Amino acid sequence: MSALLVDAKALAAHPEWRVFDCRHDLKNTEYGRQAYARGHIPGALHLHLDDDLSGVKTGSNGRHPLPDADALASKLSAYGVDSDTQVVAYDNEGGIFATRLWWLLRWLGHDKVAVLDGGLAGWKRAGLSLDESIPAFAPRAFVPRVRDIAVDVGQVIANTDALIIDARSPERFHGEGETLDPVGGHIPGAVNRFYFDNLDDDGCYFKPVAELRAEFDALLAGKAPQQVIQQCGSGVTACHNLLAMEIAGLSGSTLYPGSWSEWCADPSRPVATT
Repeated sequence: MSALLVDAKALAAHPEWRVFDCRHDLKNTEYGRQAYARGHIPGALHLHLDDDLSGVKTGSNGRHPLPDADALASKLSAYGVDSDTQVVAYDNEGGIFATRLWWLLRWLGHDKVAVLDGGLAGWKRAGLSLDESIPAFAPRAFVPRVRDIAVDVGQVIANTDALIIDARSPERFHGEGETLDPVGGHIPGAVNRFYFDNLDDDGCYFKPVAELRAEFDALLAGKAPQQVIQQCGSGVTACHNLLAMEIAGLSGSTLYPGSWSEWCADPSRPVATT
């Protein structure tokens, strides 16, 4: 296992690891719970994107604002996670929701967290079975140590030297076919790196390290990773690019959690489509 990705067979060999099912559907928010109930990786618990991995929406802070750090830490404690616990997150959407949990744990100061490469599809491809039972674990004390790895909209505006990377599809980046947010387009000056381009041709596993490194080096065009601000529609798929850069050895970029959904909530902020 690397520090960032774990394969299905390695996960199956470590039942002591704490596994979280992060499946979700933006248009059917009950999907994840229902899918988990029908079958999940043995020992896995479910975390919901809206209820567990996001905070309170105000109408101006984006569709998936960061959760309260203490509230998330309390939930992790109740699920048997402490500073010594290896956590593995998975979904069935190429990792876009699992990487949100990966990033949140890093934000809380917990480095012993990985994403299941291939997700549920990779688990099934390995010939491994699912379970319907809901596990219970003895509580542990998870103490958050929040890191300064997120930026707010004011910092995005003020940091004119930053390279903003938008993880949404090219169509949404250019303001075409927008269905999730009321305004189409992107933050002026941003460049597009569709999160799906981090995956292999089947959209299942992350690309090899060298391939990711070459692609991100070309995108950064000499910028240091520490100069990069990652964003998407609501701070979720941007975490996929964050993980891909980490895999490629390009550490240090920050997340703009409010992302496009926060940016476009204020009509005074500029919008680009080209």
